[in-house]
Amino acid sequence: MLAWYPRHRRDLPWRHTRDPYAIWLSEVILQQTRVAQGLPYYLDFLTSYPTVHDLAAAPEQEVLRHWQGLGYYSRARNMHHTAQQVVSEFGGQFPGTYAGLRQLKGVGPYTAAAIASFAFDEAVAVLDGNVFRVLARVFGLHSDIAAPSSRKEFQALADQHLPPAHAAEFNQAIMEFGALQCTPAKPDCLFCPLQSQCWAFQHGQVALLPIKAKAKASRTRYFHYLVLRHGEQLYLKERLAGDIWQGLYDFALAETDSADLPAAEILRHVEALGGQYDTSRVAEDRPAPTLRHVLSHQKLEARFHAVWLAAALPEATLRDTGLRAYSAAEIEELPKPVLISNYLGKING
Repeated sequence: MLAWYPRHRRDLPWRHTRDPYAIWLSEVILQQTRVAQGLPYYLDFLTSYPTVHDLAAAPEQEVLRHWQGLGYYSRARNMHHTAQQVVSEFGGQFPGTYAGLRQLKGVGPYTAAAIASFAFDEAVAVLDGNVFRVLARVFGLHSDIAAPSSRKEFQALADQHLPPAHAAEFNQAIMEFGALQCTPAKPDCLFCPLQSQCWAFQHGQVALLPIKAKAKASRTRYFHYLVLRHGEQLYLKERLAGDIWQGLYDFALAETDSADLPAAEILRHVEALGGQYDTSRVAEDRPAPTLRHVLSHQKLEARFHAVWLAAALPEATLRDTGLRAYSAAEIEELPKPVLISNYLGKING
């Protein structure tokens, strides 16, 4: 690993710093995100929030707006809370040990190991998806990497092979090796420096390892958005806790068990909100566009029904539903799911 890494590593900005804040940002952003996608977000966050104090002081909605497009928005909320904890409990200084970093909310074993190793030279082995894959193939481990009970087995093996004097570089190397050489599909076994030592290669099981239990089948949800318009404004609301996209903004929503919503049902939903159709705009109606969006355990099929209102929604409706009229400029600043941004891009494009 130590011989392979200097010749093949990518030049990434977080590899040129020992600042635990910058390293932590990169690790949070890159969880479940490809480097190519995460890099612009990393640079944006460092520019917008140069220190942990800046991030801690920012409004949550602003942080979510910067995160928009990365998905898994709970990561952004946890990141914001962690920044506030570092400031309030640790004086703005990240703990300098693995054990201390584990005290931070949202900092799990992998992230704590990465920060401790890369920022503070602590000899603690990292264990991410890339490392799981390399270890499973090289040593022929058939334990299910999705099972919590397997972590101790893999962690012990990673710890055993960690060179204490080169912990940071080795950790970077094995993760990079998994990302570039020992990839999930079509690994470059022909030119692999570990080929002669790799159990999976020697036994023809590269494609079978690592073993990971299949995720539960995702369910399909049918969203019917009522895109309520009055004048030049659209009505949106903040999504609350208890479902996807907490803290993000979308339109009035009717969720059903069908991809179709009859016109009479749309009218009923509008009237239930105290809204009245602007009959002079009916001629502008278009077929409701359908957008599909895939989440980790859900598939969304969303239809957007444009509704022009003859008058503003009643104050009672706004109070009860959280809906509020926004101008185009205001909507641009709101944190929104990609699904909503894509729709707005279509109608405004």
